[in-house]
Amino acid sequence: MLRKTVEFSTPGTRLSVAHRQLVIQRPDLPKATLPIEDLGVVIVDDVRATYTQAVFLELLDAGATVLVTGRDHLPIGMMLPLDGHHVQAERHRAQVQASEPVRKQAWQAIVRAKINQQAAVLAQFNEGHKRLAAMARKVRSGDPDNLEAQAAQRYWPLLFGQGFCRDREAEGVNALLNYGYAVLRAAVARAIVATGLIPSLGVHHRHRNNPFCLADDLLEPYRPYVDWRGR
Repeated sequence: MLRKTVEFSTPGTRLSVAHRQLVIQRPDLPKATLPIEDLGVVIVDDVRATYTQAVFLELLDAGATVLVTGRDHLPIGMMLPLDGHHVQAERHRAQVQASEPVRKQAWQAIVRAKINQQAAVLAQFNEGHKRLAAMARKVRSGDPDNLEAQAAQRYWPLLFGQGFCRDREAEGVNALLNYGYAVLRAAVARAIVATGLIPSLGVHHRHRNNPFCLADDLLEPYRPYVDWRGR
């Protein structure tokens, strides 16, 4: 079953649980409930929101991810369940012991899928998609030619115009993309934990301060969907 992503942004929202239901109380609105087992990602975009401890316990126990935004309405943190799968230890060992060739082949598949998705987005607007599709076919194990970056240099101007510059700190379209990527990242991180893998052990992303390296790896092919929605 495909789980839902829900966002709470009404000022003064209060969340609690009763009988395996998430209870939502908002000023001047009727009380609402949602089945806990239907939720995959819960986004709280309200600095005045309040919730009981049971909200976190029930959501995490059901395998959901809780994503919290800051005063700028951008995601600032998330909570994931620790025990995600019945063979978690076995999969942890396999992930840690994965050889360098295996990791490089995985990254090749990820980059190829990402560039193909970028080409598919451009095809929606009849903008230079054939060149990107050709680049995707040339991606080698580990992407030593950095075709991911080369594709991005062609992709962004074609999608958003010659004056567009991808900037994680900028406003406007960039802020919209950042938000969409963060929501997807939370969903991917939840799926990683649910399958018994270590979210901090990536195949390409390896920053020591990043607890979600694998999520950032696996997120790459899905970024173009956010780009398409932001166009």
